[in-house]
Amino acid sequence: MTPSSSARTFEVRHVQLARAGFAALAALMITFSPDHSAEVGAAVFSGFAVATGLVFLLAAWLVSPAGGRGAAIALGTVTVLAGIVSGLPPVRSVVGFFLVVIAWAVIAGAIELAVGVRALLRARRAARTGDETDAAPRRAGYVAPWTPRDGATPAPPLSRGDARDAVVVGALGILLAAGMLLVPTGYALRYTIEEVGQTFTLTGIIIAVGIFGAYAAIVAVYLGIAGFSPRPAAASASPDPTASAAPGTSPTGAPTPAEQKDSA
Repeated sequence: MTPSSSARTFEVRHVQLARAGFAALAALMITFSPDHSAEVGAAVFSGFAVATGLVFLLAAWLVSPAGGRGAAIALGTVTVLAGIVSGLPPVRSVVGFFLVVIAWAVIAGAIELAVGVRALLRARRAARTGDETDAAPRRAGYVAPWTPRDGATPAPPLSRGDARDAVVVGALGILLAAGMLLVPTGYALRYTIEEVGQTFTLTGIIIAVGIFGAYAAIVAVYLGIAGFSPRPAAASASPDPTASAAPGTSPTGAPTPAEQKDSA
C-alpha cells in the first residue's frame, strides 16, 4: 500500500469542525430560548456533551495515531458520561446542573490543556534540537513519529498549531468552571423595568446557563476558524535514499558489485 493510498480520510480539522458545529448549535439553542431554567440548560448540555463525546471517541480510531489514542478516549468517555448524567431527570435541577457542568469542565479542560501543553513542549524541543523524533513521545513498540515497528504508514504527532488550539480550548473549559463557581446557586435579584411595568428576577441558574452558552459560542467560533485554517504541507515520510545516488553507485557512494566485477 502506497503512502498516498493509505492517507487518512479524517484529520484533526474534521474533529474541530464537528465540535464547532455542535457547540454552535448549543449556543444558538440557549441564545434564542426564552427559558434559561435548569431543565433547559441540562437538556442542551446533555445533547452537546453526548454529541461531542462521540466525536472524540470516533476520532480516537479515525484520526489519532496508534499509541496516541488515550487522550481522545478519555475526553470522549468523560464527555459522554457527563451528557448522560445531565440527561437524568433527578439531575435536572439547579444544583445538578452546576455540579455536572463544573465537574466536566474541570476534567475535560485539564485533559485537553495537558495534551496541548505536552505537544507544544515536544515541538519546541524538536525545533531546538533539530531532531524530528523529539516531536513524538517514546513508547515501547513505536518509533517516532508514531511509526509501528512492523512498517505501517507513519502518522505525525499533533502539530504545533493544533496543539495551541487544544491549549486554548482546554483553558476555556477551565474558565467555564471558574465562572460558574463564582455564581451562587441561590442567587436572586429582582428588578423592575419601568417602561414595560414588569418585574423580573435574575437567578443564579439563568446566569450559569448564559455562561455555558457564551462558552459554547466562543468554542464554536474558535474551532470553526481553526478547522478552516490552511495546514502546512506535510513532508515526505520516507524519502528514497537511492533517488539521488549516481548510476553505478550505492547511496553511500561506493561502487556496486556489478561495476566492481566489470572493472576486474
